[in-house]
Amino acid sequence: MRAARLRRSSEIALVRSQGTQLQHRMFALRARPNGLPEARVAVSAPRSVGRAVARNRVRRRVREAFRLAIGAVDHDQGLDLLIVARSAAGTARHEALQAAALGALERLSPKAAG
Repeated sequence: MRAARLRRSSEIALVRSQGTQLQHRMFALRARPNGLPEARVAVSAPRSVGRAVARNRVRRRVREAFRLAIGAVDHDQGLDLLIVARSAAGTARHEALQAAALGALERLSPKAAG
């Protein structure tokens, strides 16, 4: 499955209000089916993560981890993902961050629920 960016604030607000929520030490995740053949991702980082350079780095790292995880997980339909990075994502190894992203997406899979 392809990954794209979720950019419209109205769509982000819809995911925030109606999405399924998952918590992890490195990020908070909300997901909502979008009916498209691709996953769309929006990543944010609060000021508690650090200054602008640190927040940008954490956002890039989290976005890349989820991009790779989306390619590895087989979903029947696309998802809109809203990810709020936490400061632990900035210091974690890339492999650990990618494994956390993969685990979160697998938990969202309808096959795992059934």
